Amino acid sequence: MMTRFSTLYSQSFPGPDDITRLQLENGITILARANFNSPSVVISGYLPVGNLFDPDEKLGLADFSAAALMRGTDRRDFQAIYAALESVGASLGFSGGTHSTGFGGRSLVEDLDMLLELLAETLRQPAFPTEHVERLRAQLLTSLAIRAQDTGEMASLTFDQIVYDGHPYSRPEEGFPETVQAIGRDDLVEFHKTHYGPRGLVMAVVGAVELAQVIAKVERTLGDWANPSQPEPPSVPPVHLLDKEVIRKVPIPGKSQADIVMGTVGPERRSPDYLAAALGNSILGQFGMYGRIGEAVRERAGLAYYAYSSLSGGPGPGPWYVSAGVDPENVEKTIDLIRQEVTRFVGDTLTRAELEDSQSQYIGSLPLTLESNGGVAGALLNLERYDLGLDYYRRYAGLISAMTLEEVLETARRYLRPERLGIGVAGP
Repeated sequence: MMTRFSTLYSQSFPGPDDITRLQLENGITILARANFNSPSVVISGYLPVGNLFDPDEKLGLADFSAAALMRGTDRRDFQAIYAALESVGASLGFSGGTHSTGFGGRSLVEDLDMLLELLAETLRQPAFPTEHVERLRAQLLTSLAIRAQDTGEMASLTFDQIVYDGHPYSRPEEGFPETVQAIGRDDLVEFHKTHYGPRGLVMAVVGAVELAQVIAKVERTLGDWANPSQPEPPSVPPVHLLDKEVIRKVPIPGKSQADIVMGTVGPERRSPDYLAAALGNSILGQFGMYGRIGEAVRERAGLAYYAYSSLSGGPGPGPWYVSAGVDPENVEKTIDLIRQEVTRFVGDTLTRAELEDSQSQYIGSLPLTLESNGGVAGALLNLERYDLGLDYYRRYAGLISAMTLEEVLETARRYLRPERLGIGVAGP
């Protein structure tokens, strides 16, 4: 498996010989890779501005700010921004997160100058026009009202509040209706003035453009950006596993389905445990028809409309959980069966055939991930965000193939304690 993969694929993956990495004097890191098989170019990146900076009483401020960046700048109003993009078939957008605010855009290579200029303008000179701030607030409040009636969303939010009790990760990035109502235009202006800046900004550029040109263009649009008051990202406290099972139910009248999210805190992406946990999670509830969980809960028992597991390692310890949508009458049966499957999984039932299938799937799917400019740009950002090394994708098959049954099992046992799961349920 390793030899075939290396021969066919690995040398075509991004590596130290074809990735340019440069840090500008103001702290911006550029990662670039040329691809002349496509006439387009993708820019993707993030800056260290997230909801970790949000005060509790104005939770959602970072998310609100990110969403408002393209509602108007000092030079262009809302209509002019989108007219400029649509006239050349380009796109640009921002999204708020816990640790960072992300951005992404795409254009033909001849329109890259325009795209970078618009990116720099919205990052550096947002106007936060009152009319659009209020429209955006109404949209955000509508989304929160929809969330409150969504059994899946509420089960997930409740799960986070259980397993991350007292931790910043327990707070939803979008905030709550009362905290979004408390955010004024002045808060957006001050938040941007204080927290937005070049230090820690990472940008990947992939497409049909010479690397020297990429660097020159980014330097021209963002190289003189400075913000002496820009703070360092706040540190994240450690997360402790639950010492007993905790279950919390959120009633949502009138629903025909209940959703269950149950699990624990998993490893962060930089952890040596992460790849073993990821392979284990594939076996537990991803591979084929959603792994063991899907087979037991949905296929054999017929208890769930859907059932799968998920692992979300990031800059901090992300959740490792099982999610299921069920008839409300089957909630307790489903919880019991999932608990049994987790117990069985961390026992001695893991097989070499299951691990090899999971390894093959992970290795075989990487070329598909990297076949587009957008996929490569996302991969380059991961290299930087998680300190993986520029040769990571060349080493990837070897890292996956080297994982043993014992490593996967030991990692699963370290995190998945069947008697200590957090369980969030939402439904009628």
